[in-house]
Amino acid sequence: MSEQLTLTAETRDRAGKGASRELRNSGRVPAVVYGANQEPLSIHVEEKILAKMLSTGHFMNSVVMIDAGGKTTRTLPKDVQFHPVTSRPVHVDFLRIGEHSKVTVNVPVRFTDEEESPGIKRGAVLNIVKHEIELVCDASEIADDIEVSLKGLDVGDSIHISNVTLPKGAVPTITDRDFTIATIVAPSALKSDEGDTTVDGEGEEAAGDSE
Repeated sequence: MSEQLTLTAETRDRAGKGASRELRNSGRVPAVVYGANQEPLSIHVEEKILAKMLSTGHFMNSVVMIDAGGKTTRTLPKDVQFHPVTSRPVHVDFLRIGEHSKVTVNVPVRFTDEEESPGIKRGAVLNIVKHEIELVCDASEIADDIEVSLKGLDVGDSIHISNVTLPKGAVPTITDRDFTIATIVAPSALKSDEGDTTVDGEGEEAAGDSE
């Protein structure tokens, strides 16, 4: 299950580009907490702490407790904007949620058992169609990742959502089709090797005929 994070914040009274620029220059990142039929709350958080949380790779599917003004709010990160040149975070949106709210999250897919895939052993390549799967789940049951085994898969095999064991109580947002997660495909080198074998065989036969 995804870790619950706590992020200390301060409320902000001033809005606008100038105020936001001042915050960023002082190592703070503007943010907003919204939802649950309440007024949006403008806050700012420490950039270094936020960057550390972002580096885990699980920030967007983690419950974040925002501690601001002596009050703690349970939230889910919904959007992080980054500077186009420096890639520093410049703004964050947090959605208020209840302890057992149904939430929509993108959960990373983690592939295992490559060494037990006959196709990959032969030099085939794992073609990942979806690096993440969008799920609807309980806020208290958000998974860090979804494990998908490659055991027994050969060239030409595909993994569909119906082949995947999802976290408890979670359902995919796409329900109208059995969409593909990944496929095992032969690299061009393997295809060429197979083609060369045929050509060599034909060559040997031709040489034999000439004799």
